[in-house]
Amino acid sequence: MALPTTFGELKNSPWGDSARHGRSVKDEMRDNLVTKLERGEKVFPGIVGYEDSVEPHLINAILSRHNLILLGRRGQAKSRILRSLTNLLDEVMPVIAGSEINDNPFAPISAYGQRVMAEKGDATPIAWRTRQERYVEKLATPDVTIADIIGDIDPIKAAKSGNLLSDETTMHFGLLPRANRGIFAINELPDLAGKIQVGLFNIMQEGDVQIKGFPVRLKLDVALVFSANPEDYTARGKIITPLKDRIGSEILTHYPQTVEEGVQITAQEAWTDRPARAPIHVPKFIKEVVETIAFVAREDQRIDRRSGVSQRLPISLLENVVSSAERRALRHREPIIVPRISDIYASLPAITGKIELEYEGEQVGAERIARELIRAACGRVYDSYLAVAETGRIVEWFNQGRSLKISEADSSASVLEKMRAIRTLLEVAEMGGYAEGNTPSHLVAAAELILEGLHAQRKVSRSEERGYGKVAPSDRRRGRRGDDEDDLGNWGGGFGSLN
Repeated sequence: MALPTTFGELKNSPWGDSARHGRSVKDEMRDNLVTKLERGEKVFPGIVGYEDSVEPHLINAILSRHNLILLGRRGQAKSRILRSLTNLLDEVMPVIAGSEINDNPFAPISAYGQRVMAEKGDATPIAWRTRQERYVEKLATPDVTIADIIGDIDPIKAAKSGNLLSDETTMHFGLLPRANRGIFAINELPDLAGKIQVGLFNIMQEGDVQIKGFPVRLKLDVALVFSANPEDYTARGKIITPLKDRIGSEILTHYPQTVEEGVQITAQEAWTDRPARAPIHVPKFIKEVVETIAFVAREDQRIDRRSGVSQRLPISLLENVVSSAERRALRHREPIIVPRISDIYASLPAITGKIELEYEGEQVGAERIARELIRAACGRVYDSYLAVAETGRIVEWFNQGRSLKISEADSSASVLEKMRAIRTLLEVAEMGGYAEGNTPSHLVAAAELILEGLHAQRKVSRSEERGYGKVAPSDRRRGRRGDDEDDLGNWGGGFGSLN
């Protein structure tokens, strides 16, 4: 169906129905949400783990026509949720062509829109806005001004038109008026200066604002949504009370509550389905180790919990892990790309750049903490897969003074050949189908998990260069891991017992 191009055509189309064109944007979102719920459609596609916690609160807020705020630490999908609200808008919306603030042809609020309608009537040209065009987002920073959000007096316009500075036609509109009949989102609301917050409150409460001493009446129709870190929102006291009182719903977000949910989110977001010279297969236990690293980091007292550990950590880490395996496969012309534990150690920059350390952590160093996180995560996953496996002969092989040194750069075939010398290692790797394949790459990946799990249990030592060997009796007695890079004796992270 062709969209109307003039106001006369618009009046005689489905958009001419007063029940439709007379709705506010919040009514529009409510109506479309009701339709989705009645049809059993997913309201927020791509949002995982919030079905029984955050999503019901969001639905209630929208049904109540509330302005809302999402409180959560970084990497909890706050911005994604706000952007997904556009799915509750109509596919297209008619506006007066040339209007800077998306004037409704049936009820224009700007001087421009009113003048055009008065002059041209049914011949008024109509333009159309898509859902995405009706969403305006601003990251709050201390240097944001009223001119950015609301607008400013434009002396050039005043000079050309001959109007007074107090005339609306001399105004250059900011982001909020340009979001009229749409959704206006502000990320990190506490960072917005108090003066700007007052301006937002005036728009929400009175529909007017003062610009350089001139009162400007703007009866805007906008759904206002915000995001903030709960520490900033509640502790620093940077939200003015009238504005906070006008936000109808305050909704708390959270990190994935289970490793399985985290794995699903990371698989959805990480760029692993990429064009490559060989097929890519990421073993299930590698995905779980990557995800568990984030869970362990969120428990570590040396990492700033107020800042949080973003879900972007496992996403970036998994991408780097696959890239490390891809690099090895290209170099050795391997027929399949299978990441292994050594690829996780080779991807430390994806971890160190995503954690903010407390004072104690800064004394230890981000890289060392990242290695400890990997070790602890491997221990947890090893326990869930191979806790009952018979590994006594493997430990005995190392206790006889033998060692094994491998690197992420070594080909799978060469590493597999070295591993064959370790009694029962490959047999255990194949037990229960944990290798997930019979290629050298699959077997090496599973065998490395076993070695890392034994290292986590302090039954096998590992040097910084990833050489596995015998654990010194004194190290075992003192509850240490027997290598030079890590020492659990004096740290406060508290992963719990790994034995």
